[in-house]
Amino acid sequence: MRKLKLIIFILTVVLLNSSIVMAQNHRFDPPWNTPPEAKVQFTIPGIDNIPDIYGDINDPQLVVFFAGNQFMVIDDLMKSFKIKYPQYTRVLAETLPPGILAKQIEAGSIVIGNMRITLKPDVYTAGKTRIDECHNWFNRTELYAKNKLAIMTRKGNPKQVNKLADLGRNDLRVSMPNPAWEGIGKRIEEAYRKAGGEALRNTIMETKVKDSTTYLTQIHHRQTPMRILYEQSDAGPVWYSEVHYQKMIGHPIEYIEIPENENIKAQYYAGQLKKAPHPKAAKDFMDFLISKEARAIYSKYGFELP
Repeated sequence: MRKLKLIIFILTVVLLNSSIVMAQNHRFDPPWNTPPEAKVQFTIPGIDNIPDIYGDINDPQLVVFFAGNQFMVIDDLMKSFKIKYPQYTRVLAETLPPGILAKQIEAGSIVIGNMRITLKPDVYTAGKTRIDECHNWFNRTELYAKNKLAIMTRKGNPKQVNKLADLGRNDLRVSMPNPAWEGIGKRIEEAYRKAGGEALRNTIMETKVKDSTTYLTQIHHRQTPMRILYEQSDAGPVWYSEVHYQKMIGHPIEYIEIPENENIKAQYYAGQLKKAPHPKAAKDFMDFLISKEARAIYSKYGFELP
């Protein structure tokens, strides 16, 4: 009896310690970009990392609100911009979902945690539909990049996902952008209809949401990779560039190609705000975004060029 109690005690301790280790497992956590140089660095994975705010929040000379799925280009893009336009040393970028950024513009502020940001953007980038909806905000727009959908899975594709229709399987845990938050969600629903009609869309977006085998994200470019990396989801539809980047930085991710007849293309436009606080900087950045230097950076990170 004593031996049995001792064995149970040891197993309990091991399980508790394993749970603690798993709870503190942050090896895949963002920020995945390189932080700015500073004498004091205080980034705590899982607690204080703020991965979608970049650069100088104090008195910036240029503020750009980027479609969130372009977070991976920020390091190279801003470095190249500052080389070409050395007069701009303080630049701020946000890479939240375009719908949230649009709400931030309309409201004049956003709160993340305990931080309130009231900066106004000079340039806003998003998909064509969103830019068209907000066309009255801009005095100039430019098409600068394109994208396509892919399915993200963990390396080795353990669930043997081969096509979009497989996301309707009841044994498959799907990470799916919430159309209420993210424009990509609506585009993916279009792809579901192409691949399996309204029945496939309803299965993934209604039946599987109800039984929790579809998880709706609020910020898919962070949540979907993390959920797959931490084995909370098996697969997720994303933009191709997002899978490309996860592979670039060595994360155990792979992608399933979606055929042309089921795929959806995205066009990314930049809009220079009529009320840009820094109109000259906004113009310079718009010019840069369609330059050969910027195009080369977007191509490096898996985007298609116009």
